[in-house]
Amino acid sequence: MSEATPDRPWLRFYEPGVPHTLRYPRASVQSLLDESAAQFGDRSAAVFFGAALSYRALHTLVHRFAGALHRLGVRPGDRVSLHLPNSPQFLIAYYGALRAGAVVVPFNPLYVEREIEHQLIDSGAEVAVTLNLFYPRLADVRPRTRVREIIVTSINAYFPPLLRWLYPLKAWREGHLVRVPRGRDVHRFSELLDADQPAPPEAIDPEQTALLLYSGGTTGTPKGVILSHRNLVCNVVQARAWFTGLRAGEDSILAVIPFFHSYGMTAAMNLAVSAGERLILLPRFQAEMVLGAIAAYKPRLFPGVPTLYTAIISHPHVSRYNLRSGMSCISGAAPLPVEVQTRFEQLTGGKLVEGYGLTEASPITHANPISGIRKMGSIGVPFPDTDARIVDGSGEHALPPGEVGELAVRGPQVMQGYWNQPAETAQMLRDGWLLTGDLAKMDTDGFFYIVDRKKEMIITGGLNVFPREVEEVLYAHPAVQEAAAIGVRDPYRGESVKAFVVLRQGARATADEIIEHCRRNLAPYKVPRAVEFRTQLPKSILRRVLMEEERAKS
Repeated sequence: MSEATPDRPWLRFYEPGVPHTLRYPRASVQSLLDESAAQFGDRSAAVFFGAALSYRALHTLVHRFAGALHRLGVRPGDRVSLHLPNSPQFLIAYYGALRAGAVVVPFNPLYVEREIEHQLIDSGAEVAVTLNLFYPRLADVRPRTRVREIIVTSINAYFPPLLRWLYPLKAWREGHLVRVPRGRDVHRFSELLDADQPAPPEAIDPEQTALLLYSGGTTGTPKGVILSHRNLVCNVVQARAWFTGLRAGEDSILAVIPFFHSYGMTAAMNLAVSAGERLILLPRFQAEMVLGAIAAYKPRLFPGVPTLYTAIISHPHVSRYNLRSGMSCISGAAPLPVEVQTRFEQLTGGKLVEGYGLTEASPITHANPISGIRKMGSIGVPFPDTDARIVDGSGEHALPPGEVGELAVRGPQVMQGYWNQPAETAQMLRDGWLLTGDLAKMDTDGFFYIVDRKKEMIITGGLNVFPREVEEVLYAHPAVQEAAAIGVRDPYRGESVKAFVVLRQGARATADEIIEHCRRNLAPYKVPRAVEFRTQLPKSILRRVLMEEERAKS
C-alpha cells in the first residue's frame, strides 16, 4: 500500500477501509450487470413508482434489446443515442446498447431541435431511442442526420397517473396527443423486447469506446467526450471504495440526478448495478416525491447537487417526513453552502460532503471523506489512484500549496479525448494530465478548493450552460446587435443565466420576447431568467467585466 508523500499528502486523510490504490478488473461496463444478475438475481435492481424490476429480469431484457439492435443492423462501434429520463427503459437501452458493442450517446431529453441536431450530426448516431413525448423533435431533425432507425417507448404505457407531475401541463398535453407513426424504421420499444432473440456475444475490449458525452470543455463549444469501458469501470471501482458503508446487495441508492449526466451515470446507475443495489428511480426532481422516497426506502446513498439538498431542507412540510436514514451524500457540480450541509445532516442523521468531477474524468476525481476528516468549503482530496496538482498558466509547472492556479488531474478515469477534435484534445490533455479549466488551490494537507472557473461556464442546478451557446441564440434574434450571457447568483440554482443585449438601431424588443426566443431554441435550463438592455457592451474581456459588475451589485 502506498504511503503519503509530498506529492500525495492527502493519503493520510483517507478514512479507514479506503485503500490508497485499487485493483481494476479488465471488464466492460455491461459485465457489471452480468455479475450482479448472477449473484443477486431476485434482488430488485430498480423501483419505479412502486413497480420493481429484478436483476434477473433486467438482465434478460438487456439481452433482448441487444438482440433487437443487432437485427436493426447495429454493429460494434456504431453510435446509439438515448433521449430518455431516469427510467427502466434507460437502464435497458444503455446496457443493451453496450452489450451489442455500440457506443452510447446520452441526450438531455429536454433538448430542443437545434441542440439535438448538432449532437446527432457530430456523433454520427444511426439509431435513436426516445419517449413518444420527445419523438416530434427527433423526427423534425432526422432528415438532416444519419439516424436511420428510431425506437419509441410510449409514455402512456409507463406513466399514466404521473404525466401531470412529470412534465408541465402544456408539454403533457402535447406529449399525450403524440401519435408516433408505424413504419419500417420506427419501432416500438416493447415490441422489440417481446422478441426473445438475444444478440450474438460480442468480445468487448475494455479500451473500446463505451460512451460519447457532450461537454463544452474550456471553449464552450459542445464536444463529444470519449470515455472507454475502462474509464467508466475504474471510476465505479473508485466510488465503491470511497463509500465504505455501502453493503453489496443490501442497500438502496436514490437516483434523482439524471443518468444522461456523467455524475448520475456513474455515482447512481453504474455504482448501484456494480454493487447489486436497488435503484430508486425518479425521472424528475420534485420535492414531495424525493421526500417520500427517502422516508419509504431509506436509501444508503443519495448523490446530488446543492439545489436538490437546498430544496429538501427548505420545503415547508419537511418535518412531516421521517428522513432519518443515515444516508451518505456527495454533492457535486457546484459549491455546497455550509448552512445547507449542516441543516441537511441535522434532518437526516446522515453525511453530506462536497466532491468534484467533470465529464472528462468519468466524472469523479475528488471528494471529502464520508466519516473521516473533512474541510468545509473544500472539494476534498483525490480518489484512490488519482493524482492532482495546481499548475501555472503554461499548464506544465506545479505550484506550491496555497497558490492559485489551474487544477490538473491524472488517473484511470480520465477520458481518451474529444470525438474528432485532436486540437481540443491536445489542449486539455498534457502527458496524461487533464487540465480542468477550474482555478483552485491546495492546502498543505492535500485538500483542494475551487476558487473560480477559468472557463466561463455557468452551472445552474448542477447542469452546465456555456455562454457562447446562449449568445449564438441571442444573436439570431433579428432585433439583437450585440449580446452576452453570464451566470449570476441564484439562491436556489446556485447560478442562473442572465443576458445582456444591445438592440439594433431602430429595433424594438422586450425582455419577454427575448426570453421566448431563447425558449424556442434552448433547453429550459439554458434560457436566460433575466435580460438587461444596454446601449453598448464592454469591448474587452466582455464576460469578465459583466460578471464583476454583477458581483458589485450584490
